[in-house]
Amino acid sequence: MTGVESSVPRIDTSRPHSARVYDWLLDGKDNYPVDEELGKQILSLSPMAKQGAKDNRAFMRRATSWLVRRAGLRQFLDVGTGIPTEPNLHQIAQAGAPDARVVYVDNDPIVLAHAGALLHGTAEGVTEYVEADVRDPRSIVEQARRILDFDEPIALSLIALLHFVTDEEGALDHVGALLDALPAGSHLVLSQLTADLHGADMQQAVDVYAQGGIALVNRSRAEVERFFTGLDLVDPGLVLIGQWHPELADEEPHGGLAPMYGGVARKP
Repeated sequence: MTGVESSVPRIDTSRPHSARVYDWLLDGKDNYPVDEELGKQILSLSPMAKQGAKDNRAFMRRATSWLVRRAGLRQFLDVGTGIPTEPNLHQIAQAGAPDARVVYVDNDPIVLAHAGALLHGTAEGVTEYVEADVRDPRSIVEQARRILDFDEPIALSLIALLHFVTDEEGALDHVGALLDALPAGSHLVLSQLTADLHGADMQQAVDVYAQGGIALVNRSRAEVERFFTGLDLVDPGLVLIGQWHPELADEEPHGGLAPMYGGVARKP
């Protein structure tokens, strides 16, 4: 891992942060009391919140494994990486293809603080971290070009990211700009919170996050489908994440469905 700067900005622990709250939901240790407090509020409204976070990670693992083993991809661009939680995307990809190249992208000093220590890949492959924001796709592409071959297919991974980017901030345009830079044969992997399931609880979650100063966006299935415009969704299409190739699961199913859509699609 060579893409992490040595100087890390000061981390504000006086207010909750989405990455740290997510870490708490995943039973991680890189969070603070203020994050735990918000996490507990969310859990009181939606008892499946912790399991939903874990289901999202499980979807990432299944999708990454499918892309390597069935679609033959060897390059991954993971935007909105979050605090590293093992197994990380590069570990899944390089377990199936040791020469896989993975670029992690985040704009968060919290993630930056942990990336250098935790994101170590295989000797045959490449694992790098670059600092950029999904709202600035040009910067992401410029930095990723130094590491990935944009003449060969790339998997663009947007896992549990877009529900922190509003339509007013240009979520659809930013995804489109990233996809435009990728060659044919590339794939988009995306998961997104929805209020189509447990609607009242999910709206309350939005309100609780807002009280903590964090914008959270639920999107309907039709709204999530827009991100896949012009792409060919692979079987089984856009579904609740627990329904996406459950036969590839690396753990026993727990029952219940998390209120989050997920899909994988190929750029023709």
